[in-house]
Amino acid sequence: MRGSHCFRPSVLIQFLTGLSHASTLFLVASGLSIIFGVTRIVNFAHGSFYMLGAYAAYSLSAMLMKEWGNAPGFWGGIVLAALCVGVAGVLMEMLLLRRIYRAPEIFQLLATFGVVLVVQDLALFVWGREDLLAPRAPGLRGTFEILGERFPQYHLFLIVIGPIVLGLLWLLFHRTRWGILVRAATEDREMAAALGVNQRWLFTGVLFLGSALAGLGGALQIPKEAVNLQMDVSIIVEAFVVVVIGGLGSLMGAFLAALLVGEINAFGVLVFPKLTIVLTFLVMAVVLVIRPHGLLGKPTASRRSSEFATEAPIQRADPQMRFGALLAVGLLVLLPFMAGNYAQGLAAEMMIFALFAASLHFVMHTGGMVSFGHAAYFGIGAYTASLLVTKAAAGTLAGLLAAPFVAAAAALVFGFFCIRLSGVYLAMLTLALAQIVWSVVFQSAWTGGDNGILGAWPEGLWASKAAYYYLTAGLTLASLYLIRHLVFTPFGYALRAGMDSPSRAEAIGIDVRRLQWGSFAVAGAFAGLAGGLHAFHKGSVFPNVLSIPQSVDALVMVLLGGLQTLIGPVVGAGLYHVLQTEIMRATEYWRIILGLTIILLVVLFPQGVAGFIHSRYSRHAR
Repeated sequence: MRGSHCFRPSVLIQFLTGLSHASTLFLVASGLSIIFGVTRIVNFAHGSFYMLGAYAAYSLSAMLMKEWGNAPGFWGGIVLAALCVGVAGVLMEMLLLRRIYRAPEIFQLLATFGVVLVVQDLALFVWGREDLLAPRAPGLRGTFEILGERFPQYHLFLIVIGPIVLGLLWLLFHRTRWGILVRAATEDREMAAALGVNQRWLFTGVLFLGSALAGLGGALQIPKEAVNLQMDVSIIVEAFVVVVIGGLGSLMGAFLAALLVGEINAFGVLVFPKLTIVLTFLVMAVVLVIRPHGLLGKPTASRRSSEFATEAPIQRADPQMRFGALLAVGLLVLLPFMAGNYAQGLAAEMMIFALFAASLHFVMHTGGMVSFGHAAYFGIGAYTASLLVTKAAAGTLAGLLAAPFVAAAAALVFGFFCIRLSGVYLAMLTLALAQIVWSVVFQSAWTGGDNGILGAWPEGLWASKAAYYYLTAGLTLASLYLIRHLVFTPFGYALRAGMDSPSRAEAIGIDVRRLQWGSFAVAGAFAGLAGGLHAFHKGSVFPNVLSIPQSVDALVMVLLGGLQTLIGPVVGAGLYHVLQTEIMRATEYWRIILGLTIILLVVLFPQGVAGFIHSRYSRHAR
């Protein structure tokens, strides 16, 4: 009886803690949902605006508290920080997004990823690497006693903020002309434009509102937690989860999903302590399987026209391109005789990532499905090969042989659920499934947990660097040839038909879903082989090979090279890996250089580097 008495207040406190977190999540997720609803942009930089809001509030509050006094200065700093972040969103819209509105959604994602890198280093330059502690909120520093338990006043204030913001947004969208135009654009932006709505200023206003909401969410966190450079990544994933569970573009859905995720996080610590880090992804996966467009979401309206919509058919390589490919192969064969160990190692890594990127390109370009969790298969392959060598003494070739089969089996299981979805929902389900795999690996003793698996070096005939280099080159080149060959088989043509026009393909008897399921397995197998090669190349494997950044890297490689060309992922992987490796060695602020490079490439070469070269070559050939 006594235990029950102690339990009830704890449950209430935990419930209130969940509401407090949900309120913050709603502020950030509502901005993300509004921006996507109107502009159809998956704004990866939204977490950066949240982080900027926290940093700006830290500086502005400290400055204004000296001038205006404690309470006016602190709250004035919070409001000003949100407005400044809103202006930052406007600048991003005017300088970058206006140029790529008609590009495919995935290119906009890449451009905003470049903004993430730029903001990261700007924050590092201005505020430094150390965590910053802001003053507590004036007037809300104490606690309330609830059923004998103390609960912070500031957390109760946050609980109230969420519903107030929801109410204000409802009034804005239902009682003002601007809000009605935003709702009209959310439903059908082409029709809204045809009726004379100035889309340019509408989008600018939406970016201001959405970014300011993210900034407000970050600014309100400074009395709760230290301001640091990791705030962007931690919030953006949660915000995406909330928006997808609620339904893209649905404010009420985002509110309900934020409540759900907030309470799951709060009670997950008590009820399922080992599942805390993956519980929300499990819930998202279940919601998407049952309701493919989220709790309150609707299918997004397709675009009626786009300058990128018409894509030229994939052509077989002409004699000049074949000669170039043979020349590249010859250089790879001769490399150990011409360069040292560093260049040899760099080339081997580039080949492995080229295969990884090519496997993602296959499922994206030929299968028509975007994956945010492709690192799952790369990691499964890496762990399969490492475990077989270190635990079962199976040998290098056995490990490399098993890696693609195990990864393909996992891809078949994941693909069974994923092929029922499309667009961002499909991408987010792949992310959720990859996070579940990451969590299992991270928390399991047999995978070494956070310590990973060490000592997975190639053995026997492949023990020398040169021998393993040639093994890597041979398997990678053969795999790239097979992937390319598959595109021109009946399987590849049918996949392309299903991607270009699913209804027409099904009308002539093509089972589109079954083919897409098959493409998942093919892509997973090649990604698994790349993972196995990577594990032996490094001699170890850690959970980061299955992480979200690893999946994002693969996506960036594919888009940098160009989605419309088969050589694109190879070029993109080489370019991205060299940029990342060499810039990191040269300066601490490598992210801003890499980010600006990505942004420039997206703006100047929206078809990717290889796509741009290919188009110029085709014009010259004509």
